[in-house]
Amino acid sequence: MAPVLLVLGLLLGLYTLLYYNCIKGAKCRAQTSLRGKTVVITGGNTGIGKMTALDLARRRARVILACRSRARGEAAVYDIRRESGNNEVLFMSLDLASLDSVRAFAETFLRSEPRLDILINNAGVGAGGRKKDGFNLVFQVNHLGHFLLTHLLLERLKLSAPSRVVIVASSAHRLGKIDFENLHKPVEGILQNIQAYCTSKLANILYARELANKLEGTDVTCYAVHPGECGSSLSLGMHLPNPTQVPGGYRSEPRYSRREVQSSPV
Repeated sequence: MAPVLLVLGLLLGLYTLLYYNCIKGAKCRAQTSLRGKTVVITGGNTGIGKMTALDLARRRARVILACRSRARGEAAVYDIRRESGNNEVLFMSLDLASLDSVRAFAETFLRSEPRLDILINNAGVGAGGRKKDGFNLVFQVNHLGHFLLTHLLLERLKLSAPSRVVIVASSAHRLGKIDFENLHKPVEGILQNIQAYCTSKLANILYARELANKLEGTDVTCYAVHPGECGSSLSLGMHLPNPTQVPGGYRSEPRYSRREVQSSPV
């Protein structure tokens, strides 16, 4: 009996060690004040985006939630203000599935906000057809919309330097394959949507690398982040029964280890 208990104890200890060091991941414990800084985060009304916005608000940043749904966006603003005690949390309408909406958001932001210190391209979808702009929905929301948004806000980021762009990518980029002949085509079915998602994340990584190179010397830094796995609305929306079985799924607590795509320090 004693040997069995010893083996069980060793297995439990090994599992605990692996869980806390390899599965659960570390928490971000930064407490640096962001007072006077302005942050835009897309998809800040739910999931990883909302938790990120809450942390930034607790550190006294001015946080703008760029979201498609006014009702859900304003509800998130109310929650974050209440939990953080920071009233400088605002909603601005942004639908990344419409390039016209992206342009309208940028125009409104540039007219009303004198600075932009951090742009977090977080919003994403896992499935969809084709939108009026003619592109596959997954690719447009996850990459093209953010590409245009970043381009339109880039001069404000430069004027507010040191500043940064953070792109929420995924390790699923390893399965991405960019086919320029078919990027615009809608896809159907779970496997095709997963492939479209992986391709959009590969585009995120490639864009982050190129943007980092182009911004070298401007004091605007660019990062791509794999957040880990969690039961987010995105993974649930892809109808995935077990996020850990799917490339790019998310852990219950985001892993804050970062893939830095620019060699210079923050």
